[in-house]
Amino acid sequence: MSLYLEDVSFAYDSELVLNQINLQVDSSITALVGPNAAGKSTLLRCVAGILKPQGRVVLDGQELSALGTRERAQLVGYLVQDGLGSMELTVLEAVLLGRFRTLSWRVSETDLDLALATLNDLGIAHLALRSVCELSGGQQRMASIAQVLVQDPRVLLMDEPTANLDLRHQLEIAALLKEMTLRKGLVTTLVLHDLNFAVRVADTIVVLHEGRVFACGNPASVVTPEMLRAVYGVWARVNIDEEGIPVVTLLDSVRSHSRVTLDGAASGLSV
Repeated sequence: MSLYLEDVSFAYDSELVLNQINLQVDSSITALVGPNAAGKSTLLRCVAGILKPQGRVVLDGQELSALGTRERAQLVGYLVQDGLGSMELTVLEAVLLGRFRTLSWRVSETDLDLALATLNDLGIAHLALRSVCELSGGQQRMASIAQVLVQDPRVLLMDEPTANLDLRHQLEIAALLKEMTLRKGLVTTLVLHDLNFAVRVADTIVVLHEGRVFACGNPASVVTPEMLRAVYGVWARVNIDEEGIPVVTLLDSVRSHSRVTLDGAASGLSV
């Protein structure tokens, strides 16, 4: 399965946020990274059909803009940043909403079993009858992930899936996404801010910068000191560990470093 973006552009009013994005994402995990306002979340919304961009979004030869809401939901699952919010529903009810394309006045045994199995896979089956509004931020995030996974989509889009999660749950979500992506042949795309986490979970890293694709490739080829300086404006050390995965150590911001150097030069100090 392959998702192809051709000349995808999008503007909020007159502000161009995405500028002719050309990208092919295959059955694997891709991490979208980049600084704030680079266009990462906007790109996910365009693929999900929430925003209507210029250009084409094509899944295995089928243009997604030609599909209706229900047809698109059969193919694309989208986890938003905000999650479930303050829904007056139980966790099980909220997760079942992810099966809206098959739901009727009576919940089928198939949908119920799938929802419970998904909660169990995520280790939150014990929360099934709890109200969503009573949950912690991390628990709400897990319930939101369950709602998307229960759709059984072919394309999985997740905006900061590990936000509000502790370290153990971050690792467990990463392992589950890797297993599901491999077993089901999913096209999984995650927006992530933690680069050290992104390079461990993703097969491909796509760096967005000022609405364009700055770099795309395997983690070791993309996450370099040069990229971090040019895109993020930071000085960093990047070491490759024994598994071939880059490890980023932040040193200083380029702006702060320049300011200290200038101040030191002006006062005759050696910095």
